Amino acid sequence: MSVAATGFDIGRPDLQVAPFKHILVDRCLDPHAETALLDWFERDAPWRLVETDFYEQYEFSLFHETLPPAVARLFDECAMAALRRQLSETFGVSFTPRLNAIAHKLTPGQRIAIHNDYLVGEETHRLTVQVNRGLDVEAGGLFMLFNSFDPTDIHSIHRPLSRSGIGFAIGPDSHHAVSRMHAGERFTIVFSFYAEPVDF
Repeated sequence: MSVAATGFDIGRPDLQVAPFKHILVDRCLDPHAETALLDWFERDAPWRLVETDFYEQYEFSLFHETLPPAVARLFDECAMAALRRQLSETFGVSFTPRLNAIAHKLTPGQRIAIHNDYLVGEETHRLTVQVNRGLDVEAGGLFMLFNSFDPTDIHSIHRPLSRSGIGFAIGPDSHHAVSRMHAGERFTIVFSFYAEPVDF
């Protein structure tokens, strides 16, 4: 089975190193998968509100819920192994079999403040895939990369274009955020990968 046939395919993106290692993918989800996800996310998905000191959003684990058949195939063992291989080749690291996939939803008024997600012994790389009905700049929900923890020190800003993706290595300097939503619903699939320990 090809990677594209599973729904997710990051292709061969250029690995950018500033402000930290990351990739930008214009289209990493096929249109049929996009439709299946949106239909489920908008109608029957088991969203739960989660609030922390730096974000408020709805979320749930895609590996711990009963998924509709059209969605389940996107996250089966074969599809996830193929995606893991692509990320491994792109970032030049070997990943453990461990993998998480969480669905996120932001609604008007919600945002994710600047943070780096860095925890020793936890995820080392992340891929976020956007799914929505079309959000313009005024709707908010912009993904921002920072040169430092200073929220005014912005490196780049990215619209949540449906079917696009951003992957990055997580470390002490992987500062990022999502601007406040003003309209619509912003759905994101967040994949967490874990690099094999490196012996020196």
